[in-house]
Amino acid sequence: MTDWTTECDVVVVGSGGGALTGAYTAAAQGLKTIVLEKTDLVGGTSSYSGASIWLPGTQVQERAGLQDSTENARTYLRALLGDAETARQDAYVDTAPIVVEFLERNPHIEFQYRAFPDYYKAEGRMDAGRSINPLDLDPADIGDLAPIVRPELDQDRTGQTHAPGKLIGGRALIGRLLAAFTGTGNAELRTRTDMTDLVIEDGRVVGVVADTKDGQVRIKANRGVLLAAGGIEANPEMRADAGTPGEAAWSMGPFGANTGAPIAAGIAAGAATALMDQAWFCPGVAQPDGSAAFMVGVRGGILVDQKGERYLNESLPYDRFGRAMDAHDRATGDNRTLPSYMIFDSREKGGLPAISLPNTPPATLLDAGVWAVADTLDELASKIGVPADALRATVEQFNDYAERGVDEQFHRGEDPYDAFFCPPNGGPNNALTAIETGPFYAAKIVLSDLGTKGGLVTDVDARVLTADGTPIAGLYAAGNTSASVSGKVYPGPGVPLGTAMVFGYRAVAHMLAN
Repeated sequence: MTDWTTECDVVVVGSGGGALTGAYTAAAQGLKTIVLEKTDLVGGTSSYSGASIWLPGTQVQERAGLQDSTENARTYLRALLGDAETARQDAYVDTAPIVVEFLERNPHIEFQYRAFPDYYKAEGRMDAGRSINPLDLDPADIGDLAPIVRPELDQDRTGQTHAPGKLIGGRALIGRLLAAFTGTGNAELRTRTDMTDLVIEDGRVVGVVADTKDGQVRIKANRGVLLAAGGIEANPEMRADAGTPGEAAWSMGPFGANTGAPIAAGIAAGAATALMDQAWFCPGVAQPDGSAAFMVGVRGGILVDQKGERYLNESLPYDRFGRAMDAHDRATGDNRTLPSYMIFDSREKGGLPAISLPNTPPATLLDAGVWAVADTLDELASKIGVPADALRATVEQFNDYAERGVDEQFHRGEDPYDAFFCPPNGGPNNALTAIETGPFYAAKIVLSDLGTKGGLVTDVDARVLTADGTPIAGLYAAGNTSASVSGKVYPGPGVPLGTAMVFGYRAVAHMLAN
């Protein structure tokens, strides 16, 4: 028999949105719950997010007067995902209103609707979006918990102390869930506790082994273990083995976390995996230290490859943008895609015409050589090593499109999402602004991700399955530790958080029912 250090009902590995939703669900219903976080800060990648959460048909949309429903959302997912995993699709949309109603019973948790378009033109789409967001949070409302919520990406990457003020976006979500969880009386949070192995007895997962600064601990979980601690994004070896595009250094996951240990433990327990070569992709602005900054909300400029040619609609939603980069890389096969270059002019006084997180000062990027600046396009082409005649021709063609308001190559500006971040430019298409005012800039762009989306195969109740579809008793997975229900598609803002929260909830509901 195992010599246990601690005993509880539920062990949750990870502390992001899905993990804390599962943990709160368990603790609020009387189950002694222990959350294990590898680092000294809580929230993982969720804390970096804007915290749009794709939970359709809830009381939040109803309060906002939005004409949304689970049936409409189901139609949209079917249009994008087809008949793959219809049972999990249905579990997702049908449980979304239940999860939100349950969470909002707690005084710490409140959501609101904020417009942000779904990412694909398909039946059931909401052009204005259907995602919900947590309300901003005053740190004083959660007291001593506020300092352990992982800072926003800018502060976390640079080591700055988080500025006073409200917790917003992902930090508000984590702060609210953390306060709800710890207030149940059945909660224990352990940071700097790195789960390394699952303990299996008589074919059932009964606990975990974890490393701490004081040595190894063995924690018994009488009801079950929920793995919700990110994917393999920070593990170069696992990415290479899986064939995941991009590089670990370019991922947006927290440094020192998300190295795939929970997935490896699940595999060792007999779990099947799927989608291991997939991620929630995005373009990344190359940084001086070899990392990348998340780029979203492009409102100007064009992207060119190393032949000086455009190959995508630069205003695409970020996952589709990243996938277009990968597709071009695979199609050309001549190393002309990575890196690519964002070409823009001086309209924004040397700043990138997009949102970049972290927002490194342009002077730093120029000094490091990951950006270039020149008075002419020919000189700029020479600095970044692309053919000058091709770059000039590409810009001239784009400027013609901007004047006429029609991007004949890639249809930029034809979808509601394309112009969502674009202010009026005085022309016929706000998503098309001519590049004509020197000096001209080039920013090196790589293929980044917000985390991988392949992992342990699970069923509608988040139970981890073997290759033959048999559930591994006592073992559950959610978020990026599990293979995503959305497959190779990113349907709308907040699907990673929404699915993680729903299946974290469903995992505990199954534990309670069994």
